[in-house]
Amino acid sequence: MDNTVQNMYIGGRWHSAVSGKTRDIINPFNGKVIAEVAEGDREDAQIAVLAARQAFDSKIWSDLPAVERGRLLYTLGDRIEAESEVLARLESLDTGKTMAESRWDMADIAGIFRYYAGLADKDGGEIINSPIPNSDSRAVREPVGVCGQISPWNYPLLQAAWKMAPALAAGCTVVMKPSEITPLTTLKIAEIAAEMDFPAGVINVVLGPGASVGAELAENTMVDLISFTGGIETGKSIMRAASTNVKKIALELGGKNPNIIFADCGDLDVALDRALDGVFFHAGQICSAGSRLMLEASIHDRFVEKLKSRMAKIRLGDGLVDGTQMGPLISAQHLAKVENYMRVAEADGAHLELGGRRPEAADLQDGFFFLPTLFTGCHHDMRIVQEEVFGPVITVEKFTGEDEAVRLANGTIYGLAAGFWTSDPGRIQRVARQLQFGTVWINDFNVYFTQAPWGGYKQSGLGRELGRQGLEEYTEIKHIFQNHNPEPSGWFGL
Repeated sequence: MDNTVQNMYIGGRWHSAVSGKTRDIINPFNGKVIAEVAEGDREDAQIAVLAARQAFDSKIWSDLPAVERGRLLYTLGDRIEAESEVLARLESLDTGKTMAESRWDMADIAGIFRYYAGLADKDGGEIINSPIPNSDSRAVREPVGVCGQISPWNYPLLQAAWKMAPALAAGCTVVMKPSEITPLTTLKIAEIAAEMDFPAGVINVVLGPGASVGAELAENTMVDLISFTGGIETGKSIMRAASTNVKKIALELGGKNPNIIFADCGDLDVALDRALDGVFFHAGQICSAGSRLMLEASIHDRFVEKLKSRMAKIRLGDGLVDGTQMGPLISAQHLAKVENYMRVAEADGAHLELGGRRPEAADLQDGFFFLPTLFTGCHHDMRIVQEEVFGPVITVEKFTGEDEAVRLANGTIYGLAAGFWTSDPGRIQRVARQLQFGTVWINDFNVYFTQAPWGGYKQSGLGRELGRQGLEEYTEIKHIFQNHNPEPSGWFGL
């Protein structure tokens, strides 16, 4: 462990917490302390918001030519790529995920900053055909202002990049609050930005718990937009808090994502392989995990046997070691939550086929590991089918036809993502239209890329990240009308 406390980055300077408090950051593989960071509170968040407010109101960033903002963002992407191995190692130490996954994340993050760098100067507004003679009309997009951004612990830097890059490209200033348990890579990005030409106060990183720091960002009237990725109950609290100044809200609140395998899926082994990919990366701690597997009755038994065989061979271990396929859960608290769902599932009548407990291997006892777990005999009303477990757990439901599959898949409060497998062209069109989810994958699962929008229907959230829509979230639309030949109307008082 480095004995130096890592501080917050506010107003172009590094700050300890006003209270002087610190927090230990834990490696979930072995429970060891890997870093000590400042532990902020409301006062620290207020200082960060004020720095962002002053920077935005000075127009030092928003009035900078968009091509120059883009140049800085592109350079930041280059710096991330150059330091990707350092960042990947930090991410794996912080979260427990494998180095392979962290390296994929870093490549995506560099690309995200470059993508929004390229969009920064591309929106010149829209000319509107005015019905008024001798006039011009146009709609322009302007930066929304100060953005509070709260990112989760499962993909710390990736989710931070989804928020920071478009906000900065639009001309906003940001106050980023990473999860208090996984802040290391976000702090590293602040360190890189501090070495560049970003004006003071444009990028701020404040540390601390959601109950104080996050709440302050949501409630503070100097914040114009709050973007949050995390749990649904916290999202609802943020919505209520944001009403203090009716600030814009962007929320991604998770999902319970069905993966539907029809009997006419074609190659069953390919569907099986992608079903495993859809759940077990990062030990199932993915908002889009396809943990709700739905199998047509005629292939159910065969698919389950193949699934059990593959799941039993998943190699658990240290994410820093080559050959590890799945790391630990993020914390002891989260491990206890997943364990509790095992009791809930069995009480509801689900049949445990595999896993359902911690591993017995001696080298895994110090970490927060949980075995890949499979439940069959699940039905729509079970809590484990309806609620987000956020662990390496698959539930299997059986269906007998297309209508039933769609009805069951849509029967959830969530609407983030869904996938289905079929070789029938007509079914592809019908089911894709009927599924009520923000992303629908056909003959694949858990595919995302920067150019396509990401977000959910129903209680999975509000707004979209990524794509051009992700940039538009950080703008306000202004209509500008000009009369070139104003004349008196002669209406009042004549």
